[in-house]
Amino acid sequence: MLANFLIGLREGLEAALVVGILVSYIVKLRRRDVLGRLWAGVALAVLVSLALGAVLTYGAYGLTFEAQEAIGGSLSIVAAGFVTWMVFWMLRAAKDLKRHIASDVDRALLGAGWGIVLVAFLAVGREGIETALFLWAAVQATGSTTMPLVGAASGIATAVVLGYLIYRGFVRVNLATFFTCTGAALLVVAAGVLSYGVHDLQEAGILPGLHALAFDVSAAIPPDSWYGTLLKGTVNFSPATTWLEAAAWLAYAVPALALFARAVRGRRRPAGPATADRSPAAYPAPATPAL
Repeated sequence: MLANFLIGLREGLEAALVVGILVSYIVKLRRRDVLGRLWAGVALAVLVSLALGAVLTYGAYGLTFEAQEAIGGSLSIVAAGFVTWMVFWMLRAAKDLKRHIASDVDRALLGAGWGIVLVAFLAVGREGIETALFLWAAVQATGSTTMPLVGAASGIATAVVLGYLIYRGFVRVNLATFFTCTGAALLVVAAGVLSYGVHDLQEAGILPGLHALAFDVSAAIPPDSWYGTLLKGTVNFSPATTWLEAAAWLAYAVPALALFARAVRGRRRPAGPATADRSPAAYPAPATPAL
């Protein structure tokens, strides 16, 4: 549940900040007439994300066990890839996010301004599709249909409230620190999702080594115990892990976390006289009404 709360909070806050930037910039340009179109784009993105979740949930019914495991494993690997891309994209794009969005809005407002629907749809839809795919993978990994959804819904609700408070200027959040901490945590979660995807492909017979265990600590950490459930729900830890699962986890987590740490250190490196300021204070305040 904690991992799903985290993904809901992270993706939800990204979407809320982007919407806050869009609204603020449109208000600044005195184009309140297109705000309805912006919210239409947001609503469309939410509907598409929910539809994707429904297709993933009910589309596999009637398939053989092997087919379901093959689909589940493949989509889990795709979900891990999406999360990885999202984490590193935010590291690169955070300092220029406001400028890029303003440029997109300027182009979208040409003519009648219907392009703002597409801008809002793409901005929010990307986060929604990533969330739907990752949640589906989490549901498959934990075997629970309720706790991952409750965790994600709680995270999204928290993100909406936090995004509104930031937009109104009631709270200030160091976004650089927030995205750094959540990014590192999500890479660990993604490693678990990838490992589970490998296990699904082994059960489908696509990958070998289903019964070649690297370790089995089921006696010390029973899968149905509270701490076993906690480990499963947060980092997809399996008490009985195959060699291929363990290798996939290490092959992903070690280089991903090392590259992430290197990118964070590079971003925090003090700027020289001819270099743009990269300190957290220089990051855009995405949701202030006085853009």
